[in-house]
Amino acid sequence: MTIPTLLADGITGSFTLGVAGTGAALSIGFIGAKAVEAIGRNPGSFGRVLTLAIIGMALAESIAIYALIRAFSGQ
Repeated sequence: MTIPTLLADGITGSFTLGVAGTGAALSIGFIGAKAVEAIGRNPGSFGRVLTLAIIGMALAESIAIYALIRAFSGQ
């Protein structure tokens, strides 16, 4: 399926879910990598960095959950 055909038929929920899932996976990976890097530089900040990393990962994952809801609703 080519891009013009995809745009003419409309973007389906599976495409939306794929893009959102890819973005969420990349952002969670970047957050985890930077958290490990920050803890490696300053091991004493483990608790604060871990808390902020978990919050950041949860917010990034919420984007994929919203896309999943939209995909199941047919948008």
